[in-house]
Amino acid sequence: MNKRVISTKIQEEDVKIEKTLRPQKLDDYVGQEKIKNNLKVYIEAAKQRSEALDHVLFYGPPGLGKTTLACIIANEMGTNIKITSGPAIGKPGEMAAILNNLSEGDVLFVDEIHRLNRQVEEVLYPAMEDFAIDVMIGKGESARSLRLDLPKFTLVGATTRAGMLSAPLRDRFGVVSHMEYYTFDELKKIIISSAYKLGVGIDEEGAYEMARRSRGTPRLANRLLKRVRDFAEVKYDGKITYEVATFALDLLEVDKFGLDKNDRNILMTIIEKFGGGPVGLDTLAAALGEDSGTIEDVYEPYLVKNGFINRTPKGRVATDRVYEHFNIARPVEN
Repeated sequence: MNKRVISTKIQEEDVKIEKTLRPQKLDDYVGQEKIKNNLKVYIEAAKQRSEALDHVLFYGPPGLGKTTLACIIANEMGTNIKITSGPAIGKPGEMAAILNNLSEGDVLFVDEIHRLNRQVEEVLYPAMEDFAIDVMIGKGESARSLRLDLPKFTLVGATTRAGMLSAPLRDRFGVVSHMEYYTFDELKKIIISSAYKLGVGIDEEGAYEMARRSRGTPRLANRLLKRVRDFAEVKYDGKITYEVATFALDLLEVDKFGLDKNDRNILMTIIEKFGGGPVGLDTLAAALGEDSGTIEDVYEPYLVKNGFINRTPKGRVATDRVYEHFNIARPVEN
């Protein structure tokens, strides 16, 4: 399938813009109100006791601001942050070196923490509980274990697949927070704020139209803003209005529900080739020429969450909403 402008996974073009637009304080962070309010209390309490904040786990779909919140925690605590990811740490010694280089109160952010291998993960257990690591010295019969004390730090873990975290690791986090998709109004605020930082003229109707098509995800909202800005500057007078946003997003083939060409291809395949379903995942994948795991992990979650597909024991079924969206009459069941 095609490369997706509406993919919520981070792309190379997102890295620079996210750093530019990222809020620095909790008061500037839009959305996730419950998480934000709780963090304010936990951070203030830790500062009053002159302690490190308890370990924090954020889980939820990609692009919702987990890295941003980790950076804000470090800023609010007045400490430094070290950023790494699960796949980047291959050996226990690498994790031990990272932990040993932290200073008192530092934040260690581990993205995709569910992808740590078991040996590396086990280094974290005593580090998170006792702020110490066990190092083996020597080889063979003369080998012995030496416990090294660590500075008191805060581990902030992020994962898109909380179910893949081992129970021993998950249980060592004192604060576990589920990141929710954003509302249109929250995304509109983010888009207007980002446009201001980028020096882009925008009105509320244009921002709201982009928010509607951003799949509840700030990362995608900022990426669409960047693309629509180009159309506004080249085809119009530089200001993003409802007309400009609609024109640009229609050309990018992102419709009013945030569906792109790949989403529509999946839905139309279910309707046209399989009579609306049910159709098994592997059969659907073969018809699309796509990997079944990619369909299940990348495409389906948004389609299921927004009522376009139902997962049933017999397979995937297109809902009434799909037929209404494409203005197609639903077949009459015999």
